[in-house]
Amino acid sequence: MSHFVPRHSRDEEDRMIPLPSVQFYTEYDSRYDIPVPAVRLSSDSYQRHGSPSNGTQVDFESDQDRGKSGGEPNPDSHDSQQSRLLFADQDSLVTWSGPDDPSNPLNWSRPRKWISTLLVSCFTFISPVSSTMVAPALSTMADEFEIQSDIKQYLLMSIFLLAYALGPFIIAPLSEMYGRVVVLQSANMFYLVFNTVCGFATSGNQMLAFRFLSGFGGSAPQAACTQIDIGGGVLSDCWRKEERGAATALYSLMPFIGPAIGPIVSVMAMDLLGCIHGRCLVQLLAFLFLRETYAPKILATRKRKLQELTGNHQLHTEYDRPDRTFGQVLRKNLIRPFRMLFTQPAIQALSLYRGYQYGLMYLVLASFPLVWEGVYSQAKDIASLNYISLGVGFVIGLQFCGRVVDIIYVHLQRRYDHPGRPEFRIPLMLPGGLLVPIGLFIYGWSAEYHTHWIIPNIGAAIFAIGLIISFQCAQTYVVDAYSRYAASATGAAAFVRTLAGFAFPLFAESLYRALGLGWGNSLLAFVSLALGIVAPLMLWYYGEWLRAKSPYCAG
Repeated sequence: MSHFVPRHSRDEEDRMIPLPSVQFYTEYDSRYDIPVPAVRLSSDSYQRHGSPSNGTQVDFESDQDRGKSGGEPNPDSHDSQQSRLLFADQDSLVTWSGPDDPSNPLNWSRPRKWISTLLVSCFTFISPVSSTMVAPALSTMADEFEIQSDIKQYLLMSIFLLAYALGPFIIAPLSEMYGRVVVLQSANMFYLVFNTVCGFATSGNQMLAFRFLSGFGGSAPQAACTQIDIGGGVLSDCWRKEERGAATALYSLMPFIGPAIGPIVSVMAMDLLGCIHGRCLVQLLAFLFLRETYAPKILATRKRKLQELTGNHQLHTEYDRPDRTFGQVLRKNLIRPFRMLFTQPAIQALSLYRGYQYGLMYLVLASFPLVWEGVYSQAKDIASLNYISLGVGFVIGLQFCGRVVDIIYVHLQRRYDHPGRPEFRIPLMLPGGLLVPIGLFIYGWSAEYHTHWIIPNIGAAIFAIGLIISFQCAQTYVVDAYSRYAASATGAAAFVRTLAGFAFPLFAESLYRALGLGWGNSLLAFVSLALGIVAPLMLWYYGEWLRAKSPYCAG
């Protein structure tokens, strides 16, 4: 049986492309990246007879005919096979084959979504480990490289984060132009090379340069996932709003637990080869199992394959802008995160809040040697174990927030009879913002009065719980509000966040020398308390109004 798409003249008919022996399948066709409804063509019988202008002729056997000839009938077939023709004319739009298209990352199976989330989270974990691995050895490195300045000594640790602040502005837009996977893997190789070279530095300046370049490559997961952030971008690509909380919880944990694990790994003397093996394993797993999640990239790949298949170069996607040159696209994408940072009040508020908290985390990490080796006179290996308290707090906060944030979201959907708003992520941010200063008060004053060593650790754990809860709520808000531009939005927020992480440790010793551990941490806690109340309330009451005025928001 043969079917023809409508055409208007005999001349046009002569330019049709016959596609013999076409069958329709419900499974995914890896040769052409075309899922249902789609056609599977016999490549040995395909011939091109000129370029198509207004239509494509398709020959196929019906399900009934295939049943008679011994083929397996398709149980999902429709009576009208015309509705399932692959038709390409001058106005053809290459898009998803339907709301259940299996190529759409939102329709992936949960295991496949979690594989992508876990792999991106592993990338987001590895590079922050490197950011603080040098913390316990700062005094040793200062002696070896003859560094006299306290600021330059702490700069050996925080320079990594300066690159983190700058990298997302290049890497995040590139992920939106070329896809998440290729950018993530290329940047990670860049990170691997320069992080390894750090072990061969012979001067302080060489160490600073190598750690900066390593941090630039390591910023890729932060720039494009949720988390980045390629992570924030991957999360918005794969997960729907009402199911995004648990994935964001895992992704958001990694930038925090990585710095807590780094000093322990360093002091436990993991050799350089072991570190390389761990990083290369993640790179290999990502190469094998991490699939592209960015919809414009997936559809662009499908368009190119269909153009090769049909010869119709008029095919296009909804994301195509043929009137723009590559240079114009590149410039626009590179400046978008800066533009969003300076024009979007919601991003500004959350960036300031998250930046302050992220800076606090690195300042507390920088204060640990002062507390445990100074006040409590512990050896380096024993002192490094106190970083576990931060890790425990992050895990507890993750488990709590990951379970509760989606429950609150669904509850508010029902209460307000609304399909969902980013502001539904805000309520849990308030208790999280209160736990941060409480933890700082306990940590600072218990260390000041040299109480039992468990008390400062309890304070650090409470601080970490509040930090991860408020950070995750802010992260999911940004991803929900700026879905299509999630990578650029989180890249803008990452700039402020990591810039604070770079700067705060530089004044840690001066702060505690001037005010002591008690009042020094109290000052930080009072500022955190103010921000933790103002930012959530502002977004809850004015967030929808701010989003309505933004050209970047999803709605």
